[in-house]
Amino acid sequence: MADNIINGVPEAELWSRYRKTRDAGIRDAIIKQYAPLVKYVAGKVSIGMPHNVDFDDLVGFGVFGLFDAIEKFDPEKHVKFKTYAVTRIRGSIIDELRSIDWVPRSVRQKSRELDEAVQRLESKLGRAASDEEIAREMNLDQNDFNKVMLKVSGTSLLSLNDIWNSGDENDKVSLVDTIESPSSLQPEMIVEKDEIKRVIVEAIQNLPEKEKKVLVLYYYEDLTLKEIGKVLEVTESRISQLHTKAISRLRAKLTNVKKGIM
Repeated sequence: MADNIINGVPEAELWSRYRKTRDAGIRDAIIKQYAPLVKYVAGKVSIGMPHNVDFDDLVGFGVFGLFDAIEKFDPEKHVKFKTYAVTRIRGSIIDELRSIDWVPRSVRQKSRELDEAVQRLESKLGRAASDEEIAREMNLDQNDFNKVMLKVSGTSLLSLNDIWNSGDENDKVSLVDTIESPSSLQPEMIVEKDEIKRVIVEAIQNLPEKEKKVLVLYYYEDLTLKEIGKVLEVTESRISQLHTKAISRLRAKLTNVKKGIM
C-alpha cells in the first residue's frame, strides 16, 4: 500500500479503519483524494469518441465506478487502490456507454465484420494475419481497409474491459475480474477465471510486436495514444489502427478458444 497521507492519516491505516467501520467520513475523504482520477480516466476514454459523447457524462459515469471501487477494494490483495480504481472507473464508463448504444449501427457492423475476418483468417493460418490478408478477406483494397480501421478505432478503445463476453451477462469475464478478491467466488469460478487470465496473457504475448507494445503502453503504462505515438515514432492515427487490430486479434483468439478451435 502506498504511503499516501489522507486527512493526516496514512492511507493503509485509513483503509483498515474503513474496512472495519464503513465510516462515511472516511469514505468521503477517500473519494476527495481520488476524485481527480475519474476525470483522468474519462479523458482517456473520450479520445476517439464521437462528438455526441459528452465528457461531463463520462465523468458522471466514472464516479459510480469510484464508489464501487471503494466498496469492493481489498488492501490485502496487495494491489494499489489507484490501479484497482482505474479499472473500475473505466469499466463503469464502458457499461454506461454500452447501455446507451453510442456506436452508430454502420460502424458496429464494420467492427463485427473486421472481427469475423480476423477470426476466420487466424484460425486457418495459425498465425497473425497481415493487413493485406485481412483486407483481401474483407474484399477491400488497402485504402478502403484503412478507412474501416479509422471508423472502428474509437469503439475498440473500450474493448479490453469486455474481452471475454459470449453475449450472456452471466457468462462475462473481463480483465478487471482477474484482480478482484477471490474470497467471494466459488472454487470452480476461481479456476475458470485463472484459465481465462492465462489465455488472455498468452494471446497478448502472441500479438505482433508493435501491437503488443501499444496494448502494454496504453493499458498497463497508462499512456495516451498520442504519447504512445511519440514513443513509437508514428502518428496517433497509426497507433489507433494498431490498437484496433490488436483488440480484433484478441477477440478472435478468445472466440476460437471458446469454440474449441485452438
